[in-house]
Parts: sequence; C-alpha cells; structure tokens
Amino acid sequence: MENSISSVSSNVLNHQGLVNNDAQVFNKIKESCGQKAQLKKIGQEFESMFITKMLTLMDKTVDREGGVLGEDTKYVDTFKNHVFQEMGRQLSSNPHTSIGMASQIYKQMERYIQE
Repeated sequence: MENSISSVSSNVLNHQGLVNNDAQVFNKIKESCGQKAQLKKIGQEFESMFITKMLTLMDKTVDREGGVLGEDTKYVDTFKNHVFQEMGRQLSSNPHTSIGMASQIYKQMERYIQE
C-alpha cells in the first residue's frame, strides 16, 4: 500500500513539474516581441509537445526484457521523459528534422495577426 502511495505521489509531482516547465516556456513566449514571433514559437512548442507525446507512446510498445536500462523504475521513466522532451524540442526547432507542423500552424494563423 505504501509503495502505491509513493508511486502516485511521484507521478503527481512529475506531471506537476512538467506543467510548471510548460508554463515557464509559454511565459517566455508571451515576453517575446511581436505577435508573429510569438506565433512561430507557439507552433514550434506545439510540434515539440506532439513529438514528445509520440515518442512516449512509441516507447510503451517496446519489449523491455533484457533491455539496456533494465527494469522500468520511476527514475528511468523520469529520465526518459526528459530525454523525449528534449528530443521533441530539438527535432521541432531544426528545419531539416521538423515534421512541418509548426510551419503549417504559422502559415494558417499568420493571416489573423495584425502588426
């Protein structure tokens, strides 16, 4: 029982940490000058979140028996969450590796911005 309580509390803290991190990112975007710059950054961040979620879901389909990281623990999950989040940011910010979602969001929403 105590083990399940600690896992629930660590999950809540982990998700709260991710929410706080995302809130910090969006607060930095608000501070950007110009609505077009904000829209571009929002598109990249949305694509980053999409890629992160896709990597997380893909990771759940992998057979873990005899894996490099051993058994899944909360520490391995936290490590993988940070790695996937950084991979998402790196992939979405590079024009050669982006899946194009950010640029499409920008193109579609640009006409509604008045500067």
